[in-house]
Amino acid sequence: MPTIDYHRAACMKKLFISGPILGMEKQQDYRQTITAIANKLDLEIIDPWKRERVLYNGTEECWWDKVPTFEFIQRDLDDADRCDIMVVYLPIISAGACMEMFYAKRKGKHIIVVSPNKCLSPWIVYHSDIIIQSFDELEEALNKFL
Repeated sequence: MPTIDYHRAACMKKLFISGPILGMEKQQDYRQTITAIANKLDLEIIDPWKRERVLYNGTEECWWDKVPTFEFIQRDLDDADRCDIMVVYLPIISAGACMEMFYAKRKGKHIIVVSPNKCLSPWIVYHSDIIIQSFDELEEALNKFL
């Protein structure tokens, strides 16, 4: 039976993966890329997609009208409260990702935005600690907070 080092697990920094889902339900591979990089750095992953993906099948219009809004959003906010670092992937602007970023920054979390877009909103720039344009730069950016 494997031994669990509870002290080490308690000391691991937690990384929250944030990014667009609506309209990109079938394009969530970026989460695997972020996870692979974070695993190399021994970070614990918090990925709401693992819990919520069953809701995002991309076939029903306005599906969110059938989801209890408070509980749905509160779960993401609770995840943001538990993280140390949030990686926000923004190939397109996402209301949910931007709100998670705003909330986490207000709670004192480190925010790394990954976006190929050269002209980001001042709101995104203001609430970011580091902005990078590709995942090739992510490991170096994460190391600044470890």
